[in-house]
Amino acid sequence: MFSYSCRWTICARVTSKSNIREWSNSRGEGRLFSVDLIDESGEIRATCFTDFVNKFYPMLEQNKVYYISKGNLKPANKKYSSINNDYELTFSHETTIELCTEDSNLPTLQFNFREIATIPEVQPDNLIDLIGVCTNISDIMEITTRAGKQVSKRDISLLDQTAAVNCTLWGADAESFEQYAGSNPIVAIKGAKVSDFGGRSLSLLGSSVMQVDPDNLQEAFKLRGWYDKEGNAENIASISGQRGEGISTNVYKTISDIKTEGLGMSEKPDYFNVIGTVCYYRKENCLYKACPKQDCNKKVIEDGDHYRCEKCNQTYPNFKHRLLLRVSVADHSGEQWVTCFQESAEQLLGHTADEIGESRETDEKAFEQVFNENAFNRRMFRIRAKIDKYNDEARLNCTADKVLPIDFRKEGRRLVEEIDKMMVDQ
Repeated sequence: MFSYSCRWTICARVTSKSNIREWSNSRGEGRLFSVDLIDESGEIRATCFTDFVNKFYPMLEQNKVYYISKGNLKPANKKYSSINNDYELTFSHETTIELCTEDSNLPTLQFNFREIATIPEVQPDNLIDLIGVCTNISDIMEITTRAGKQVSKRDISLLDQTAAVNCTLWGADAESFEQYAGSNPIVAIKGAKVSDFGGRSLSLLGSSVMQVDPDNLQEAFKLRGWYDKEGNAENIASISGQRGEGISTNVYKTISDIKTEGLGMSEKPDYFNVIGTVCYYRKENCLYKACPKQDCNKKVIEDGDHYRCEKCNQTYPNFKHRLLLRVSVADHSGEQWVTCFQESAEQLLGHTADEIGESRETDEKAFEQVFNENAFNRRMFRIRAKIDKYNDEARLNCTADKVLPIDFRKEGRRLVEEIDKMMVDQ
């Protein structure tokens, strides 16, 4: 394949496919997406711009093999790609794409991992591949871009045998990653952007590829074995500065630890996991009628057949139910009242707030059954502990940010590790 020729055909596998992105600059605006292709000889990135996005985007699927003919070759912009190729493709009006239906032994996604400790040697804005254990997940944030768009953002911490680093996830990746809290997954990333913000840190781009707990990478199995055996107990330095409060996914406490260790008593909240059993639901005032606007949860004032929100200064014909549930959680060491707001309460009860609200108003037995069927359930509670003042009285407030079913395999492995540590310390 030559840079001055567009008369060629390749048979290649799509290893990654980006979302459609919009762009705007002094020369105009448009849309684009890109795919990474691989065959026996190597990898190359192909980009499709505005006029052909609608034509080619639905044709290409990740991990499938295609015959691709004609297109333009140009020098690759290494600022936006970690592909090991000096050139990249651009689809044109002459490009043709045909699905390969024959059996193919073409390779799959290729990584060129580097150790986290070597990242400071990489210049900012360059792209790298890395693999690490996720040891920390921050709260999700909503930020406004320069273009005025709202986007979700979340930081995670990744660790290997050499160092730790912060990595920023965006959009859907940031929103969905919370499901891995408490499991310390292995994360493999292709094409993470290096930043010099707070030491050295990483950020995912639209072209980046992230795999969680990949089952086809030898590096992932090796890293999991190291972390489970010894890495989780080692004090490994981070090459990133502190960037806000995080939610530790591997800190577990008993309920008695909350008091004996003074958790939540400092200026900043403490985050930790508790494995506990729900002993009692305070269900009398667990629901309230809230403003129906999506971004407002203010309690409404009933005005005949209408509902007024003082915050929005509007009156609505309807409302939405919101959960504010107090539960007593116990383990072998003690008992603690925990507050569950909307999302965590729905996770705990297995029903939406509107479903529970409707049953309370129309079927008292069904309402009671929701709590009866979830009594004495054992769950993992991700707790935020913080001292709040109420009527000049300081009170410890424990809030469940997340309620998850227990993965007994991982919990058993964690307990064995705790026992091993206790035996070593004796």
